Amino acid sequence: MTKLQVPIIDISALISGDEQQQIVALQINQACQEYGFFYIIGHGVDEDLQLRLEQLSREFFTQDLVTKMEIQMALARKAWRGYFPVGGELTSGKPDLKEGIYFGTELEANHPLVKASTPMHGANLFPSNIPLFRETVLDYMDAMTQLGHHLMAGISLSLGLEASYFAERYTANPLTLFRIFNYPPDLAVSKSESRWGVGEHTDYGILTILKQDNSGGLQVKSRLGWIDVPPLSGSFICNIGDMLELMTGGLYKSTPHRVKNISARNRLSFPFFFDPNFDVEVKPIKSGAVVNSDHEERWDKASVHDFRGTYGDYVLSKVSKVFPQLRKVVL
Repeated sequence: MTKLQVPIIDISALISGDEQQQIVALQINQACQEYGFFYIIGHGVDEDLQLRLEQLSREFFTQDLVTKMEIQMALARKAWRGYFPVGGELTSGKPDLKEGIYFGTELEANHPLVKASTPMHGANLFPSNIPLFRETVLDYMDAMTQLGHHLMAGISLSLGLEASYFAERYTANPLTLFRIFNYPPDLAVSKSESRWGVGEHTDYGILTILKQDNSGGLQVKSRLGWIDVPPLSGSFICNIGDMLELMTGGLYKSTPHRVKNISARNRLSFPFFFDPNFDVEVKPIKSGAVVNSDHEERWDKASVHDFRGTYGDYVLSKVSKVFPQLRKVVL
């Protein structure tokens, strides 16, 4: 394993809006070009809220499968929310060694997007037997959405653009998706039999903000090989997705990553995806040739720079492969 350190960036200037935010923007620029990943500290997200989220999540996953399946994804149909069991999600066609719950922006039945049967929009499914679970998840998603707007202002500045560039064009009404994943220990008797918690992949949208517990296991593909991204107290891990790579012509990379639970206990992970408006057409920031495309080196040999259409088109084409049993419901 290559020993490199993913950068740690104090983003408190982005939160406060003071003059030091240009320094933060330079750090983001370097991190996005070299790694596509970076830690953030100074984010201001309430620690008690994070602790409560982790405790309630552990309580949910310790339940028996029948109880957890009371909020199974099939019940949410087009909204694409709810629980899936271990092996129920695929990466590159292979079952992941994890279980989880999908959430999104909470929308009432009379919301125009819900009334129009827009995929991935609607109400969430919450366990009825765990007090404060619903309130905690929704409060956390609100905090992450605010943080996402601050970070996108920093990413705008890092590209030499106005701080409002993405907010005005892509994220006025972001598609916010939240997952709670539980990775059980890999009990395979040999390495040849072991499975990845989630295999090599890139994220689909603009920005992912990840909270992880202290178990470890996240790995990022760098120019020199795979590197560990261990837990860092008080931090979140950020990485950019396919759409930001497309917009920047490959200047900022959507970096492949993977997870293997290397501990002897369950591993919790909380990725929050701050993505473009569902119906917005995604275009390069500057017209012209792609400055950096490494699709020949990717596991799937795909180039995000070939994509034309709305973010909704892109994300639906991806998630339908992750949960093939729900494809007919959503598409």
